Amino acid sequence: MVLADKGADIYSLVYKPIDVDFLWRSPWGVRDPRRFIPTTGDGVGVWMDVYEGGWQTVVPHAGYPSEVAGADLGLHAELGTLPWDSKIVEDSPSRVSAKFWARGPRTPFFVEKTLSLEAGSPVLILEESVTNEAEEPASAAWLEHVALGPPFLADGCRLYVPPCKIINHPVPTASSSKLKPGGESPWPNALGLDGGSIDFSRLPGKEDRSLDMAYLADMQQGWYAVTNEQLGVGFALSYPSEIFRFLWFWRSLGGGWGYPWYGRTYNVGLEPCTSFDNTGLANAIANGTALRFEAGETVKAKITATAYTERGAVLGIGDDGNPLF
Repeated sequence: MVLADKGADIYSLVYKPIDVDFLWRSPWGVRDPRRFIPTTGDGVGVWMDVYEGGWQTVVPHAGYPSEVAGADLGLHAELGTLPWDSKIVEDSPSRVSAKFWARGPRTPFFVEKTLSLEAGSPVLILEESVTNEAEEPASAAWLEHVALGPPFLADGCRLYVPPCKIINHPVPTASSSKLKPGGESPWPNALGLDGGSIDFSRLPGKEDRSLDMAYLADMQQGWYAVTNEQLGVGFALSYPSEIFRFLWFWRSLGGGWGYPWYGRTYNVGLEPCTSFDNTGLANAIANGTALRFEAGETVKAKITATAYTERGAVLGIGDDGNPLF
């Protein structure tokens, strides 16, 4: 299910044999931005007011508000609150394909993405392109904001990634944070605030009551897989690691107190991103991780998302988008 009139967000991605949705939904669900007037101009609240969960293509400003090239950019600006144009590319018994596109109102980026499904295949194929239409260079922090939640996400889910380095967020994310700020360690054991370690390969339940942010870096291949062994189903994502050099790991495990979650949310975000960290594009430019576009340059990426039913360790993702065991 794609919300063409709200960011072309993927709102629902269902494994039909057992009718389980992989994607998380926020407590307030879908709100149409065209029928909603924010009560303040806060750069976080304007985006959050209409954040329904699911999967957003965030370009060119991943992270919290900042100012770039004289433009004031809010949280995850700026295409996620806009209606996108759309077109059915193919609708046949063997393949369905839809194209979506939009331009930023404050930045010079034009974004296109085409979603395709083929008969007999569990793989969703996303072909995306980002173009700098300016007559000067411009920078972007491009994020695929994928949030997984119940009923798929549950205590004991297994997370598989290639060998990598864990980087904890530089400062505590919340009062309920359990990660040591700025800690760096090899996968899978993150450095904990109490001096111990936290096994990132096992996802705890909502009773963990923590909220943290971390980043996985130095991946030679871009992929991850999450298996719910009780349901016997998993979700895997593959992406080009030469473009998305970081995997943001938003661990919203029941510990988001106060605005906007009020303790109601249990989800994880496993979000490929070009840049580090979630403090916004201005900081990514300053630390050298922003993706720089020359005038007129286009960057393309192919992303796959798939369901699988094997319970063994995932060793990688094949060229066809299916996990390797």
